Amino acid sequence: MIRVIAALALLAATPAVADEWRAQITPYVWASGLGGDIAPFTGAPTLSFDKSFSEVLEDLDTAFFLSGYARKDRFVVLGDLSYSASSKDGLIPPGLPAEGELTQRSLTLAAGWRAIDDGGLALDVLGGVRAWKIKAEVSVAGGLISRSGDKDFVDPIIALRANYRLAPRWSAIAYLDHGITGMGSEKTTQVVATVNYQMTDHAFLSVGYRRLDVDYRSGGTRVDATMAGPLLGLTWRF
Repeated sequence: MIRVIAALALLAATPAVADEWRAQITPYVWASGLGGDIAPFTGAPTLSFDKSFSEVLEDLDTAFFLSGYARKDRFVVLGDLSYSASSKDGLIPPGLPAEGELTQRSLTLAAGWRAIDDGGLALDVLGGVRAWKIKAEVSVAGGLISRSGDKDFVDPIIALRANYRLAPRWSAIAYLDHGITGMGSEKTTQVVATVNYQMTDHAFLSVGYRRLDVDYRSGGTRVDATMAGPLLGLTWRF
């Protein structure tokens, strides 16, 4: 009887696991190609792209990708930050030296509810926003002629995230979001799919594929781009 009372007292003093926050953070490498058309500001020429990752890498100055996920009981939140900066130099008619720089940042934040959790399959339904910042600079003849422009816009999104257990240490994650048309860009969609291996109690290795589309048009600015390619990530759960 004393043991039973002691066990009940211990349970009452210990918060339920379901009521505790569980979080994870994932820095990752995204080998993204780039396709589409970009006119960074009014009066700038429209630049058409159809580049593989190796071609993009030649002009890439820096890139940073980080995602996070947290859950408390059935409430879930997630975020993803993508940043890249590229530059290119060359000659423009009639043979003048020119340099161009393009930076882009996208931040996705969403929150929602775990609609299905049967042990093998978990499905989250979420809503949130994706905020964009795109900046371009063009310099001709060593700065004799210089133009720059930047655009900030926000897209409301709805999203689904599914996590399926394949084996004791293996799982698969599929994520899809879609922007609410016309409230920021004309269209934005993101798809991520990964296969994940649990290396330790806290560390996971992920390989997969990510595609991010955006079609934004305002005044003389046009960004109609697709970024897609494989990814490799390392997750730390705490």
